[in-house]
Amino acid sequence: LISSPSDYAATGSCSQFFSNVGRANLDVLPRESPQRKQLLLEALACLKIPGTQISEENAEILGGLVCDLGGEYIQNSGGELLEHLRQCESFLPDQEEAIRSILSSGNTTFGPPAAWSAFTLRELSDFIPVFDHSILQEIPK
Repeated sequence: LISSPSDYAATGSCSQFFSNVGRANLDVLPRESPQRKQLLLEALACLKIPGTQISEENAEILGGLVCDLGGEYIQNSGGELLEHLRQCESFLPDQEEAIRSILSSGNTTFGPPAAWSAFTLRELSDFIPVFDHSILQEIPK
């Protein structure tokens, strides 16, 4: 994180640089700080991510930077990002809304909330704090 993103020009591999950044402890920079936002912007540019959909491969490279993606990225990437979002300590309101939308849709490996079991809830334990009333009422007793 001490390196400048321009340092990767010497190595010729911006994806390797951002893979290293993604594995670093990003919490040394305050969330939503200009430096963290800039790292994410440069990573998205480096990976040539068109629009707001993140592939599994790019999510792997972004590592901890996925926690800084806006809700539109989470929403448009669907269930692809859920596994990577587990590592996030907390979520911003737009991220929470996107996660709720994805889980409510049932278009994930977990299926719709009406089909969830105790096992599913254990699998989703990192996301339980973002569940709202509409999700909770659908989960079988």
